[in-house]
Amino acid sequence: MAKEIKLLGVTIDDRLTFNTHIKNVCRKAIAVHQQLCRAAKVSWGLNPEVIKIIYVAVIEPIVLYAASVWAPAASKLGIIKQLRVLQRGIAQKMCKAYRTVSLNSALLLAGILPLDLRIREVALLYEAKKGVAQELLGDREMERMASALDSPHPAARVDLEIGRVMDQEQIDASANSEIKIYTDGSKIEGRVGAAVSIWIGNTETRTLKLALANFCTVYQAELLAICRATKEIRRSTAESFGIYSDSMAALQTVKNHGCLHPLAVETRDNLKAISRQAKIVNLYWIKAHAGIEGNERADALAKEAAINSKKKPDYDLCPVSFVKRHARMVTLDEWNHRYNTGQTASITKMFFPDAVAAYRTIRKVGMNAIRTQIMTGHGGFSEYLNRFKCKENPSCICDPNTLETVPHILLDCPIFAQERYTIECELDTRIQKDKIGEIIKGRNRIKFLEYCENLANKTIKRNKNTV
Repeated sequence: MAKEIKLLGVTIDDRLTFNTHIKNVCRKAIAVHQQLCRAAKVSWGLNPEVIKIIYVAVIEPIVLYAASVWAPAASKLGIIKQLRVLQRGIAQKMCKAYRTVSLNSALLLAGILPLDLRIREVALLYEAKKGVAQELLGDREMERMASALDSPHPAARVDLEIGRVMDQEQIDASANSEIKIYTDGSKIEGRVGAAVSIWIGNTETRTLKLALANFCTVYQAELLAICRATKEIRRSTAESFGIYSDSMAALQTVKNHGCLHPLAVETRDNLKAISRQAKIVNLYWIKAHAGIEGNERADALAKEAAINSKKKPDYDLCPVSFVKRHARMVTLDEWNHRYNTGQTASITKMFFPDAVAAYRTIRKVGMNAIRTQIMTGHGGFSEYLNRFKCKENPSCICDPNTLETVPHILLDCPIFAQERYTIECELDTRIQKDKIGEIIKGRNRIKFLEYCENLANKTIKRNKNTV
């Protein structure tokens, strides 16, 4: 009897440990990493952004394939260790770090999350999409895509075209519809609303205000408004209609029969029923805030619906984006806990004391080899060179009893007192250890990093001449 089978690319063992599967995907991902190693070194080779694209588009999908099946196995220490070994080398390449840099520092400076947490995140999102109850959703119901099996046959589909209108004059010039219906959605003060404004000629005859749950998106609001407009058309006795929306994304979703969003599917069903009633409906995209009276009116109504509505929401299905956002928050909190409680990355923590803030900031920093050396302490500094037997003396030339480390160079070394005084005047703040994190997050980040690079380059050049 076979103890393992391979089903759709997943190796399943008789004890459901998935050890073999994880070992195989790690081996496959490491093979890609080894190819990268030949073309990416600390001082030359592939740009870090290129390496990150390869990681996100190739390596991560290899590991995350069918993660919802074997996600529980990723919490075992042995599996986590394998994933860390894989990810550490790749993260070091992304931020141009030395091989001695810790996993915590490499991941943070590369701007990527631990693989075991990403596996858990992907599995959670898949389960939520399939309707499995999730703690983070509470009593909310997930918005699920319609089944492709319920889609109409291509021959039975209603072909839709989207016109473009830029101003009121174009609407007046092409007024070939008995009834014009303007739709809009709005999110304001954390609340969401949608509106439908119905016009005959130059007179507004009816309005609809629609409330959505606070966790809904403007995209959902725009789709809901268009859907309700088609419902009104089904009830109307007129023969020609124009639906005007300033959301091209919503209109394209309705037009695309391959998109199975429930509101888009319902809208297309309504349009199909309308065509059987021998009514004509034209869809138009209009430029927002261009002085078009109907659009401005729909926008005002949507904001009123969002702010003032106290009724039960007309639409309260939880969007996928809400689940993604909250799943990412859980992942970042766990990563931050690991980062802060870890025994490594002490120099990195001086620049980035909080991993959550760093994850949002690091892409603005523009990492390169010298900045990575500064933020890890692993570079051409006497203390580091002495640790790996590359230099006899770990002390700074300013004082034989003081180690030449990154904090010493940036904060205390009297050799760089003039540079330090200049940057403190420019930033209007003292350069202190507990203030560096705030400086990195602020507007003066670039000036401070240039100061750091200047001092580091001088130190590294001096040490090269003395090694």
